[in-house]
Order: sequence, then C-alpha cells, then structure tokens
Amino acid sequence: LGIMLGLTPPAEYLPEGEEPKTFARMIAPPGYNLDAMKQIGERIQADLLPHVDADPDAFARGDADVPALRYFNMGIDPQGLRIIAEPVRPSQIDDLMAALRREYEAYPGMRTFISRGSIITSNEGGTRSVNLDISGPSLAEIFDVALAAYRRSAEVFDQPRIQANPSTLSLAQPLIEIRPDWERSSELGMSASDLGYTVAALTDGAFVDEFFLSDDKIDIYLYSSAGTNAQLGSLEGLPVYTALGTVLPLGALASVVETVDTSLIRRVNGDRAVTLNVIPPEEIALETGVAIVRRDIVGYLRELGQIPASVTIDISGASDQLQATRESLQANFLVALVIIYLVLAAIFTHWGYPLLIMVTIPLGLAGGIFGLWLFNSLGSLLPLVGLNTAHQAFDMISMLGFLILMGTVVNNPILIVHRAMENVRHARMEAVAAVREAVEARLRPIAMSTITTIAGLSPLVLLPGAGTELYRGVGIIVMFGIIGAALVTLTMLPCLAVFVLQFAERVGRDKRVTPSRL
Repeated sequence: LGIMLGLTPPAEYLPEGEEPKTFARMIAPPGYNLDAMKQIGERIQADLLPHVDADPDAFARGDADVPALRYFNMGIDPQGLRIIAEPVRPSQIDDLMAALRREYEAYPGMRTFISRGSIITSNEGGTRSVNLDISGPSLAEIFDVALAAYRRSAEVFDQPRIQANPSTLSLAQPLIEIRPDWERSSELGMSASDLGYTVAALTDGAFVDEFFLSDDKIDIYLYSSAGTNAQLGSLEGLPVYTALGTVLPLGALASVVETVDTSLIRRVNGDRAVTLNVIPPEEIALETGVAIVRRDIVGYLRELGQIPASVTIDISGASDQLQATRESLQANFLVALVIIYLVLAAIFTHWGYPLLIMVTIPLGLAGGIFGLWLFNSLGSLLPLVGLNTAHQAFDMISMLGFLILMGTVVNNPILIVHRAMENVRHARMEAVAAVREAVEARLRPIAMSTITTIAGLSPLVLLPGAGTELYRGVGIIVMFGIIGAALVTLTMLPCLAVFVLQFAERVGRDKRVTPSRL
C-alpha cells in the first residue's frame, strides 16, 4: 500500500507517438492583412532556405543557428502563417522547434504555437491539452478573462504551448459593418439576405451553385464588372439593383460603418466562448498540469476578482478524457477481480483458497509501480554517463499492464497452492511439509517462466524502436510486476499457505471432535 500511494506518478492520457517533424504556427495581431503576412513569410523563407539539405553537423558544431532541414512547407493567411518542417536528423527536432520559436518571436506582437507531429492525435498536442472554455454573455468580458488566463499561463508554466480559439484575444480587428436601413429596404422589397448577397457579389464575390465537368466539381461565383477590386471608400456608391427594377447606391439602403471587433465568434453549448488550449511542458504530467491550471490559473484569477460572475470557465480536453478513461479502467479492473475469484472458486471448489492466491495481485501491481519508479529514477541519472535521459510516463496504455498482470501473477500461486492442497488431502502431509514440497516441486517452472518473461520484455523496455516506445510502459509494469509476484510467491505466499492450511486443519479437527462430545 505504501508503494502504491507513495510511488504512483501523476497520470498522463495517451503517449504522443511523436514524429520527427514540427508544426509551427505564427498568429498575427488584429489589423494584419495578407500582403503584410506575405512579406513576413518571404523573410522567414529566405532565412530557412539555406538550411534545406544542408550539413547536419554544422549545427552540432555551432556553425549554423538552424538544424539542417529535410524540407519545410509554408502556408500564409491574413491571420498568420504556418510552417511544417522536418530536420535531417530526428534527434535535432527540439532544436528546430527552438529555432523556429526564435524566428517567430523576432516579429513584435506575434504569438507562436509550435508542436511536434503525432501519429495518435492531431498535431496540436491533443493528448496533453488542458482546455479552458471561457464563456459568458459579453464578448468584452470573455476576451478580457481569456487574455488574463493566457498571460497567467505563461507565468505559471515554463514555456508552455498556448493556443487560443479565436486566435486573436482582443476585440481590435478592423471591420466594415453594413447596417441596413430596414424601412427603406422593405419599401424596395429587399430582405436582409438579399442585401447581404448583393454586397457580397459587389465585393468578394457570392457563391451561386456548383456543377460537375467530367469528374471535377466547379463552383460558380457571381461578381460585379469590377471584380474584387472594390475599394472601401467606394462602398457607399456601389450600384444595387432592387426588386422594383430601380438602381440605387448602396448608401441609400444601408450605412457603412468602420468599427473594431472580432472577426470570429466561437460558441460552446450555444454560449459565446473563447477556448484556450494550454499544453504544459513535457516534464509536467497531464494530471499535475490540470491541478496547476485549477489552482494557479483559474483559482488565482478568481481570488483577484478578474473573473466576473457572469463568466464561467470549464476545464475540458484531454483532462476530461483522462478522467473518463481512468474510471472505465477501474470498472474493468473490478469486474476482472470478480471473474478471477469466481473462476478460482470453481476450480478449487472452495471459497477461501482463492483469496490466498489473489493476495499476490495487489503485490504484483505494487511491483509494477515500483518498477516504473525505478526506471524513471535510473533514467534521470543517464546524462551522468553521457546518455540521453530515459523517462516513461504513467499513461493509459501503461495502465493496461495492470489488467495483464491480473491474469499472469496468479499462475504460479495457483500451482503452489494446488500442490500443497493435494499433499495435505491425499498424501496426508503436515502443512509445513506440504507447502515445502510444493515450493520445491514448482520452483524450477516458476524460475523458467519468470526468466523467459523478463528476457522477452527486456528489448521492449531497454531498447525501444520507432513505434514500440508507445508500449514501453506496459512492458515495464508487466515485467516488474511479474518479478515482484515471483518473489512474493516464493517468500510470503508459503507462509500464508502454511497458516491457512493449519487453520483449516484445526477447524476440521474441531468439527470432528464436537459430535463425540455430544
């Protein structure tokens, strides 16, 4: 119990299954347009192109500030740009991410979100993301709270990855609002949708329909004779053909107002919301990260009064999935315990001996926890001998090792208890002699099965390859759990078996003596 309580590490959800590539997003502040982002993208491209197919040893020697790149792709939009890149040497992926972060942060006002590729989830840190859903009736209050939470997250964690949706955490996006004159529009037989469709056709183009040309689907858009070259100053003078057949300037049907606001409104359960995806550093487990977010971010802001009563903050994302998966595993664990007990009771035709065997289950689980702690403790010392640090998270795949252990750690105890029972019942041996003979007879098979299991799991635990690192945690827990169960089977279990057999013998003797006294 002490091992389970004291050495169990904080839980993760799933392993990342990381690929040696990075997804780096630069998020522009409000007011940037496509031309401005193109200029920034061209400068970044000029900085990165010399490193494509370069000598990877140059970065190791300190002759280059960016690792050699196998390739990089860049996408640009008015809200920012995104780079997908892969280093020539997979071991330099972290250095590449740091170099891209420095490149992005050289532009004032820009925010960055950089993550590694994952074969399990989307490339946004999905298995380690703590989502803060900030909702309320007022967009201004929501954005103020989101910005405060963003800044607080950067203070609490050491270089966390934080992504916001919407990406701009301010109501400062320059916008043009077309406010219809409803009375005038109704007189001319134009609805709000008619007016909006007309304005779209006169500016950026309006979608009409689609048709298929052979196997190609082609969209049809409606444009004015000026195309997409409409200027803001000429919007009020754009000619609008009304339902009554008259042509009027847009200014006669609506007012054109310049304002600042958000270009995107996100909704969660129907409420206006801003979602922050906070991804803690790799050295902080997801369970610990959730506790820090609750205490040092949400709790801290509430204590300072920076969260109005009308604003609610819900924590979701991988933390919710972690809790749901853990509850499911716990339910499966209890069901497995019941099934194992019933099967053993049917085999031994006794309700007590199965309990003796099942004592080894929690001890085997404790062995798995101890093995995980030992692996991480020794792995943290590897840099002292010039090797990379080895660390295994306590994720949901690792927890499956407990279910595997439940069916394996009972095998050797079954052999010993069954042999001891046979010695007592049929050979009429004393309890101590019966258990000693059972252990001596089963010692060789127990040693053979334990050694072969350790030999089979050692490559997975000590020498994981590409992809197999996902299952290293299962291997550690199963291997050390079986080692612990074998030690318990050969030391503590014989003592318990002697006690139980002697107790059963005394109870049976009392039952035989009692009728004669009557």
